[in-house]
Amino acid sequence: MSDPTARHFDEDPVVRSNDGLGRPFAEIVESRLKRRDLLKGMIGAYLTLSGAGALARSAWVPGSPTGLDFTPIAPSTANDIVLAPGYRWQPILRWGDPLFLGEGRPDPGEMDADAQMRCFGYNCDFVGYLPLPYGSNNSERGLLGVNHEYPNPELMFPIKSERDVDEQQALVCMESVGFSVVEVERKDGRWAPVLDSPYNKRHTATDQMRVSGPAAGDARMRTSRHLEGDRCTGTICNCAAGKTPWGTVLSGEENFQDYFAGAASYTDPKDARSAKRYGIREKESEYVWEKFDDRFDCAKEPNEPYAFGWVVEIDPYDPEWMPVKRTALGRFRHEAATTHVTRDGKVVMYSGDDARFEYVYKFVCSKPFDPTDRLANRDLMDDGVLYVARFADDGTGVWLPLVFGQGPLTPENGFESQADVVIDARIAADLVGATKMDRPEDIEVNPVNEKVYVVCTNNTDRAKEGKPGTDAANPVAENRHGHIIELVEAGGDHAATTFSWELFLVCGDPADERTFFAGYPKEGLSPISCPDNICFDARGNLWIATDGMERSMKLRDGFFAVPTEGPERGKPKQFMASVVGSEVCGPEFTPDGTTAFLAIQHPGEGSTFAEPSTRWPDGEGPPRPTVIAVQKESGGVIGS
Repeated sequence: MSDPTARHFDEDPVVRSNDGLGRPFAEIVESRLKRRDLLKGMIGAYLTLSGAGALARSAWVPGSPTGLDFTPIAPSTANDIVLAPGYRWQPILRWGDPLFLGEGRPDPGEMDADAQMRCFGYNCDFVGYLPLPYGSNNSERGLLGVNHEYPNPELMFPIKSERDVDEQQALVCMESVGFSVVEVERKDGRWAPVLDSPYNKRHTATDQMRVSGPAAGDARMRTSRHLEGDRCTGTICNCAAGKTPWGTVLSGEENFQDYFAGAASYTDPKDARSAKRYGIREKESEYVWEKFDDRFDCAKEPNEPYAFGWVVEIDPYDPEWMPVKRTALGRFRHEAATTHVTRDGKVVMYSGDDARFEYVYKFVCSKPFDPTDRLANRDLMDDGVLYVARFADDGTGVWLPLVFGQGPLTPENGFESQADVVIDARIAADLVGATKMDRPEDIEVNPVNEKVYVVCTNNTDRAKEGKPGTDAANPVAENRHGHIIELVEAGGDHAATTFSWELFLVCGDPADERTFFAGYPKEGLSPISCPDNICFDARGNLWIATDGMERSMKLRDGFFAVPTEGPERGKPKQFMASVVGSEVCGPEFTPDGTTAFLAIQHPGEGSTFAEPSTRWPDGEGPPRPTVIAVQKESGGVIGS
């Protein structure tokens, strides 16, 4: 979730509605509200005429309750988890917890790479619950698929910064990232890992991965370790992800640029252009792994960065299956990889590029989903069309295809094949004229109304001197608090190439004139900032996990619920607040809605191993990123 360029905010900007670089915020909202009323009339007419459509299948009817009956908490500055009254939490998996029988949790000072490889990784992010057995809706036993985004060496070891690691510590860090699969079971109301499970597995920065799709075998994918370009070593910076209808996980690789050094050594203009556009460090990397492994030094392994920034498909139900980097989905800083099956069986994947002024993408598979052939579905993501979004100020939009030979994606502009297009998807999106967004992160489809919700976390550079100004889809100058866009695909078909959209939330302090909550009156609402990961409950309510409220509002990050339909549409209610230095990630409900899994990432970030700002969750030792389970004390459905 974390954009390194956005980890430290500037001083509080002057509150203003317009700085001459874009339309005034009030004008944008007014025009969007008028457009929304028009669209509602059009949708109503469409449903009357067709008797079908996404909204016709909604479980919500006017006047029905949202099911969000909990008492919201006040904004928190506490140093522990705070929950709505009537709820409790427990840690399930902490950094360093063993995943196999007969092994203890290593002391951080004694952790080595082999031990870390067999323990739960660091900085848990995405959490996916996959019921056991496959195909069931079992809410008592299942697999947790968990991403591990990046290490915090200064909290893992008695050192001052990530650049102070020695070789052994660097090797531990390499094994601490990637992905964990852990079987979990609920007994007597408490969740615990099943340590003798055959499913438990780690995938790290040192695993072998297969490469598929247009870039497989391309010259830029070939390295000294992988001469054919159809394999690569490891997965890193695994941020948000998504579960597929066939039971795999699509794990997004995000800030891979922080791990590479030596981009100044590139002499080929194509490589130099790509390295600059993707932010590869010219000299030393952030984590200095190049001191211990040559593959992170571009001067020695110039093609290694091309192995990262992909979506990795992992099969938690099949531990022997080698993870695959699906290059047809494009290379960028992937945040989320959300799949949805259309009414006629087409599979669509949405993903954001989590950096300032980057883009919203989707991929439409060529072959249909086959509910009877799970193994064949695992290769659906190798063939299809990658699109990038352009948002128009009138509330319409278009998905622009990123296809070699179409439009500007030609040899004249440096593209010789579809491999070039997907490897340099950012450059391709620049050329076709996509809309530059405020750090697009999670993108999810509401299972009730089938609208698409696009989360933009923040962008404090918006409308600064020399930077793009505001527009209707990104209406706030120096956007500290982020916003969420509600998107409707044309005809309710998620494979469509056009869409309509409107602002759903413009986050921040409700007293700020620039905030907007789907038109709901702002008096008494919970402040909310920096939306990051989202999910939906069975009623279609939106649940938002945040990343950055400590920087933007000096409040703990948290977990919020917002109705998407009905008289309380747009009203945020804070359900949970996290601990100091952390963000809340990976919200996931069990199928019966009685457990919410949350990943508490980087607790204590900004402090050190020697002087931590918290010792959560154990009260001793360094802070440990942890997956927690939240349940109602009565055992009922979360939020009810």
